[in-house]
Amino acid sequence: MELDVYVADEQNDVPVDLDRVLALARAVLSGEPLRGPVETSILFVDELAISALHEEFMGLSGPTDVLSFPIEDDPIPPGRSPDGGGSGPGAHPEPEMLTLLGDVVICPSVAKKNAAEHGVGVEDEIALLTIHGLLHLLGMDHEIDAEAEVMEAKERALLIAHYSSDAADALRPKAAPMDKESPL
Repeated sequence: MELDVYVADEQNDVPVDLDRVLALARAVLSGEPLRGPVETSILFVDELAISALHEEFMGLSGPTDVLSFPIEDDPIPPGRSPDGGGSGPGAHPEPEMLTLLGDVVICPSVAKKNAAEHGVGVEDEIALLTIHGLLHLLGMDHEIDAEAEVMEAKERALLIAHYSSDAADALRPKAAPMDKESPL
């Protein structure tokens, strides 16, 4: 799988280790069942910018910590077109299409406030928000309790596998509700 992850920092409030975020995002996405070339971006913005996005896409005022903007919900199925059947007579091999996962937007200054509340470092909180946003792009959600439990377990597993088991233990107390939102 060819994987392009673009990371940009458009804020000056909190320093962000872009190389570490990039490595984490690549590790998380590399473990997912994605085919062909895949592209996504992670953007760090200030409170003003995320507040505007929060208002426009969620209808909520004020800043939030992370927003996800999935682009492709259903990648093109393999096989013949238009019936989506298996390969066979009449099937023409085509190069695999680019999958645009979407964008994750994170506000480090809100992450810093959250980190203080959780008793962890801002880098740990940013790692969690990166994973959280990517999971939204991959179709996970937390609207109902059962979905939230599955998503939190996957966040914890990915933090342990690709970041830090200490961060995984500290960041998500089991009883804490999730308040991150995806506009879709």
